[in-house]
Amino acid sequence: MHRITEFLVGLLFGMGLLLSGMTDPGKVLGFLDLFGTWDPSLAFVMGGAIAVGFFAFALARKRTTNFLGGALHLPKSSQIDKRLLIGGLTFGAGWGLAGFCPGPGVVSMASGEVKGAVFVAAMLVGMVIFEIAERTGLRQRVGA
Repeated sequence: MHRITEFLVGLLFGMGLLLSGMTDPGKVLGFLDLFGTWDPSLAFVMGGAIAVGFFAFALARKRTTNFLGGALHLPKSSQIDKRLLIGGLTFGAGWGLAGFCPGPGVVSMASGEVKGAVFVAAMLVGMVIFEIAERTGLRQRVGA
């Protein structure tokens, strides 16, 4: 039952990304082009997501299990550190360069977009590089 629910929630998320235009790199880049032909429509998508997330997390903080009975694990740290800032900057730079973030990239790839497939491949390579750096302790030596 859990896998079916996960699939349905993922399908709903993917359909929302398609309907909102988040899978169109041109629309995303138009949103990021503040001094050109700025397209503010994605601000409404993000505002809606923030509103839903705000109330969902407020409800989740009062619970110890998820709606299907499994353990609920919420982040405990509220610290903004160097690692979080570097990760956010890297994510933002990738989003600005490619016009994709992970969810829309996967949806675009699944719908046959070559750009989406290239983005997902690059994202996977980045994830592998991160794992190698974590395992070898490279992060501590660099001072992150």
